[in-house]
Amino acid sequence: MSRWVVTLIIVSAIIILLETYAFQAIKTLTKSKIVQYSWLLVSLLVYANFFYVILTSDRGSGQTIKFQWAVGMFLLVLVPKLVVLLLMFGEDVVRLAQKGFSFFSKEETKDLAGRRAFVSKIALGLAALPFASMLYGMVKGKYNYKVLKYQLSFKDLPEAFDGFTISHITDIHSGSFDNHEKIQYGVDLINEQQSDMILFTGDMVNNFAHEMDDWVSVFSQLKAPKGMFSVLGNHDYGDYSDWKSPRDKKANFEAIKDIHPKIGFDLLLNENRYIEKDGQKIALIGVENWGKGRFSKKGDLAKASEGVKQEDFKILLTHDPSHWEHMVKTDEHNYQLTLSGHTHGLQFGIEIPGWFKWSPSKYVYKQWAGLYEEFGRYINVNRGFGYHAFPGRVGIWPEITVIELKKA
Repeated sequence: MSRWVVTLIIVSAIIILLETYAFQAIKTLTKSKIVQYSWLLVSLLVYANFFYVILTSDRGSGQTIKFQWAVGMFLLVLVPKLVVLLLMFGEDVVRLAQKGFSFFSKEETKDLAGRRAFVSKIALGLAALPFASMLYGMVKGKYNYKVLKYQLSFKDLPEAFDGFTISHITDIHSGSFDNHEKIQYGVDLINEQQSDMILFTGDMVNNFAHEMDDWVSVFSQLKAPKGMFSVLGNHDYGDYSDWKSPRDKKANFEAIKDIHPKIGFDLLLNENRYIEKDGQKIALIGVENWGKGRFSKKGDLAKASEGVKQEDFKILLTHDPSHWEHMVKTDEHNYQLTLSGHTHGLQFGIEIPGWFKWSPSKYVYKQWAGLYEEFGRYINVNRGFGYHAFPGRVGIWPEITVIELKKA
């Protein structure tokens, strides 16, 4: 039996379990057959569309908008029912325990129908919260850009760069975009920060260079007096699509690299540049993608740092924050500030600034969103400008980071 068949059986079994409990809850809420079977029909249509798209999609086409919306609608009808399952299954466990107790007891068994109806209503009410949140995230949240500002002090920062500002963006994922007006707003918001320099840390596209065809004219409006620099991310290498030949994959990769200068980015491929101001300078270092596990490790920190001195103040651009965790933060060459992206915060979580921050992403990446410091060295993990796979954001909003460097 193939892996796909096994996966299909498991997913189908989970869906049947969830729908059984959800339908029980609906039946306690209303006796209308029209409502009950409309509920089932909508779910069946969403599931049928999901499996149709998944099974018929050409991997050579990558994750199309059609694919992402099929995933999004699937999760929209499925995730809230997990809440229903947890509450009603828990009530079933209590019910079973009480029945077992009554079997050995002489007391009369109490009618539990009223409690079942109450639990069902509570479950459906709570399930409405993730449903509404995900629906908002798919319609509005994915373009709910936030500007996050940090001021970082360093003893070894050259005096001339006291007050120097950087706008950090990452993970554009242009193949997912579906609203020109919103993207234009996001680009205008970056320019409004009037930072000295703009730095981009990878994933220009989902898979293909042509995904940027409609967006180069928008992103080429970005401007910064001290320049704009970029590196590649894991999605820029074309590794998530089937190719007719290695030649086609290489041509796509070259075309993606060519996008960067069209926008105005100086693409750093395991290279460095010096940024000068008033006779002083800082080093800007950019590596190709380096990721833990199955992600490619084309990044070469030693090569990228050739000619850069240990005492120089350095800003490192590396797409995947696991690079910082496993190599950079303890490197004797002393990389004072690292900028990364990649995680998107999984586009799902809860953040209350200054109080609470959680996402499933934290179980995968130690540094998954925001600013972190160890050994006197910093990394900023930007939550991403765009979105991927799930066509929305819930609680983890698209981000533009502005960092002001200060002389300590």
